[in-house]
Amino acid sequence: MAAKRAAKKKTAARPAPEPRDRAIDAAMAVAAETGWRKATLADIADKADLSLAELYAVFPSKSSVLTGFSRRIDGIVLAGIPRDLADESPRDRLFDVLMRRLDALDPYKAALANIAGDGVGDPVAVLAAGCRIGRSMSWMLEAAGLSGAGLRGRLRVKGLAAIWLLTLRAWLADDSDDKGRTMAVLDRHLSRADAVIARCRRRATPEAPPEAAAA
Repeated sequence: MAAKRAAKKKTAARPAPEPRDRAIDAAMAVAAETGWRKATLADIADKADLSLAELYAVFPSKSSVLTGFSRRIDGIVLAGIPRDLADESPRDRLFDVLMRRLDALDPYKAALANIAGDGVGDPVAVLAAGCRIGRSMSWMLEAAGLSGAGLRGRLRVKGLAAIWLLTLRAWLADDSDDKGRTMAVLDRHLSRADAVIARCRRRATPEAPPEAAAA
């Protein structure tokens, strides 16, 4: 009886991916094959083996598919953050988190290169991307143990978003196996951000009067 149950378990079919995941995978495949500007919702539905009504139920627009993709990547990164990351410096934690994000994007590099190229001159796509990047960077800060709340947090989000876009551009052009050039770009920009923050802190701290310094 146990042997029969084990055999049945081995031959049991895996559950089919949810329509949301099928649509995201299909959109990335279409983007890699034909580009993003030419891709239609009908193309995505056909690739995902979904009806237009089924696609509409999960993603009513192409930009919403990209939002879903971004949230998927957020989830992958957040689920993979090790607990011992807290022992590192904030700069090292951000470096680790953003590199983990690039690792999660690796399978979709061709699609993202086409999306980035097709998005030039499209203000709606740029605006939608900006909203996604801001939300994602807020979560990446939280993953690195830094808050994205309040005025200081919003400045962190904007700064990290700028660093991420520069790093993403380097990654798209980086054909090395180890992402060496990409890591160098990310390291350089995080170091510059560290230096700027340090200067701002020094300026914000009033100099102690001579008698206090002597004491």
